[in-house]
Amino acid sequence: MTAAALAEAVGSTVAIELVESEAIGTVGVGEATIPPIRHFNTRLGIDERTFLKETQGSYKLGIEFVGWRTGSDSYFHPFGQFGAEFDQTPFYQFWLAEHLAGRVGRIDDYSMAWGAAKKGRFCHPSRDRANMASTFDYAYHFDATLYAAFLRRYAEERGAVRTEGRIGSAQLDPETGSVASARLEDGRTIEGDLFIDCSGFGGLLIEKALHTGYEDWSHWLPCNRAVAVPCEKTGPMLPYTRSTAREAGWQWRIPLQHRTGNGYVHCDAFISEEQATETLLSNLDGEPLADVRTLRFTTGRRRKFWHRNVVAIGLSAGFMEPLESTSLHLIQYGILRLLALLPDQDMDPFLAAEYNRLTAQEYERIRDFLVLHYVATERRDTELWRYCAQTEVPDTLTYKMEQFRRHGVLSAEDGELFRNPSWLAVYLGQGVVPRKAPAVTKLRSGVPSAERIEDVRRAIEAAANDMPMHEDFVARYAAAAQR
Repeated sequence: MTAAALAEAVGSTVAIELVESEAIGTVGVGEATIPPIRHFNTRLGIDERTFLKETQGSYKLGIEFVGWRTGSDSYFHPFGQFGAEFDQTPFYQFWLAEHLAGRVGRIDDYSMAWGAAKKGRFCHPSRDRANMASTFDYAYHFDATLYAAFLRRYAEERGAVRTEGRIGSAQLDPETGSVASARLEDGRTIEGDLFIDCSGFGGLLIEKALHTGYEDWSHWLPCNRAVAVPCEKTGPMLPYTRSTAREAGWQWRIPLQHRTGNGYVHCDAFISEEQATETLLSNLDGEPLADVRTLRFTTGRRRKFWHRNVVAIGLSAGFMEPLESTSLHLIQYGILRLLALLPDQDMDPFLAAEYNRLTAQEYERIRDFLVLHYVATERRDTELWRYCAQTEVPDTLTYKMEQFRRHGVLSAEDGELFRNPSWLAVYLGQGVVPRKAPAVTKLRSGVPSAERIEDVRRAIEAAANDMPMHEDFVARYAAAAQR
């Protein structure tokens, strides 16, 4: 992703060398995304249809969470808004007043994304803002390994030079302490002005050479392992990711054109790898297509993402478990932020300071949203969930939760990745319900809110019924060649 974006942006004016090894490959399990991936592809001029064909991709309208509140419940985190604003007041405020009075159903019923997802339907959003089918957004499921190969070709076509090899060590400039060159295991040396460390959890340059340090967040987010395996595709290709809470973590299910991606994210303090693997394999839709892979990680971030002349992108910058499909977004965010602050040869540390400030803020906001899923639960049936019930919540999250609990106020900040509809979905889905609705709903007593809310539900139902089945839409629009 980094090589492709740099090649597109500045490849005609600077030399870009991509060093990677076929022996290492890619992690290849991050197959679910969130809507900003579309903006990244658009910036690179990547045609959606070509992209989906090349990566065996499908569409994603959100995430269904199963068992997170009580163990037998479910809710949907949709892409897009709930309902449609009326009487110059956010829809959810009137819905909340009517819901607390027992007159309307679950908030899910008023999401266009869920209206389509639950029926297995998809089409592109309407451009008519008066149409209910304009109120949702979408992302993709795709094969991350195929995406990596696609972007490698893209980068090389635009001037990036690929070098096969593995980094062994780095040589530092004795005066500045910056990285002067990287030495490959076979003895070759690669010099450069700016080094982008995409070396994964090890952080070969940002950590092993520059020793920037790591901020460990596992006391908030204790899961530190994942076992993953693809399985045969069975049944219709649903347009959403499913996250099912398990004894010691959660299991993902991601439908692609040619297979289904699966994994069990868990904490090794509460379950063994053998038990986690057994749980995963016993909860697959079809026969496994490969051996189970194991990933080990520590949730958190580098203390500095950009230090001297090294910028860490991806797993070398930090790790947030894939509960809300943010892994590829954080890569994308890091790349686009780097392009906005791209240095010249002076490597002004002021640019690095701004990059680090914005990136730390992004990680911390995502961290709080993920922590919400674990602490807002009624489950106490296993050791993990009892641990989560006793977790000390970050102050920034406590403030947001109390605003919502007391007055139904959603307080996502400007620039946050997850905006008010996302917080609303998880709050309500996991049982964080306000004591009362915002006062403005009482002051607008003449508004026929219950009737208008019901009109929204009917409009969503009708719009969803007019959409084609997701499987049919993909087959007509972007069916990949059989591999």
